[in-house]
Amino acid sequence: MTDPRDVVRHGYDALSYLYRADDAADDGYAEWIDMLAGRLPAGAAVLDLGCGCGIPVSRALSARGFRVTGVDISDVQIERARTLVPDATFVRADAMELEFADDSFDAVVSLFALIHLPLDDQPALLSRIGRWLRPDGLFLATTGHTAWTGSESGWLGGEAPMWWSHADAATYWDWITSAGLTIETQDFVPEGDGGHALFWARRD
Repeated sequence: MTDPRDVVRHGYDALSYLYRADDAADDGYAEWIDMLAGRLPAGAAVLDLGCGCGIPVSRALSARGFRVTGVDISDVQIERARTLVPDATFVRADAMELEFADDSFDAVVSLFALIHLPLDDQPALLSRIGRWLRPDGLFLATTGHTAWTGSESGWLGGEAPMWWSHADAATYWDWITSAGLTIETQDFVPEGDGGHALFWARRD
């Protein structure tokens, strides 16, 4: 496989259950989910971009009565999500091929997903997210903290490789603000020897 999208799709198809079990807890996501839920109106429309198997974000937000649409590139992840979170809507799609009307969502969440897209595609997707959000809509995302592109064989102890590509946090700051969003906070989320940037932003 030479197309990184195929590597990512195949990887999550093969490693879905290694990545997250059906009964996985919210773990480090719980605080972010609580903060987001507390800022949304009742019945808000939320896009979970890179939703995986629907756990934890889609499950937690759907349980609180929000109208959740989850999107993921992996067939296996989406099949699981439809079973695990039956009250949400799930779409198997490449994020770059998505079409939503402007002002469709009160919030867009993308956790540990943007970094699986080719770097050249990410600014364009962020611009589209800016349009999909309603005025004062919220964007919650993890991005790269330092720039890196590469793959890992035997990821999570499985047999399939995985691929990532991300810019540094300062570049993501520029891309997010260029998408018409105002950044409220930027934090660091440690992982192993490195970590990710966590952005909270709002559409102007």
